[in-house]
Formats: sequence, structure tokens, C-alpha cells
Amino acid sequence: MTFSPDNAVFHICSRQAFNDARVRGGYHAESLAHEGFIHLSRAHQVVPTAQAYYAGVRDLVVLVIDPTQLTVPLRYEPPAPLPSNTPKPASSELYPHCYGPIDIAAIVDVLELAHFMGVTS
Repeated sequence: MTFSPDNAVFHICSRQAFNDARVRGGYHAESLAHEGFIHLSRAHQVVPTAQAYYAGVRDLVVLVIDPTQLTVPLRYEPPAPLPSNTPKPASSELYPHCYGPIDIAAIVDVLELAHFMGVTS
């Protein structure tokens, strides 16, 4: 399988976390230590994820990841619970989870979250 933008998976993180990953040669989210995987999204899941988990957080970027370049397992599983008592709508939609650090080579682009969400100001 070769990379196509349609196959990409995405991860929202701070610009500093990405800069640190470039120095280390790989991206390690806090969730990897606490939950055993890194939360990812498909393209259509990025905006709802940003709204649910990152409302009001500044200086975020979206890592565009080529799943064919991952050296660790990628699994599609039910989403994590919302960070509040808000009930999650019933859905059978699955989200990608990366079970290990993401190699820098697998990150094919980095987008401003505001641009990804269509915000121009």
C-alpha cells in the first residue's frame, strides 16, 4: 500500500510538542504513557476532536501522518470518552490509535489547526 492523502491519519498537538519530536526523531504523546497509544483522527474527525478536546487551546498544529510509514501498530477503535460529563452521542465510528511513537518520517506535513478548520483570521 502506498501513501495517498485519502489514507492519511491526523494528530492534534502543540507546536512545541512537534518541535520536540523533530529533535528526538519521533513523536511521543502523553497518552502513550498513560493509555498505551496515541489518539489519531481521520480527516473528517479532526474538527470534532479539536472542538471536544482542545477548545480555547492556542498554538496547535495538525500532524499529517502517512500510516504506511508507521513502524508500530495502527488500530481503529471506539473513541475515548469526552473530557466532561457530556454524554457522547451513540456512534459506531472508529478512530485510529497508534500503539507506539510516531517516527518523524511518517509525518508528511504539519498544518495550522486554524487553517485546517477553515479559520482565516
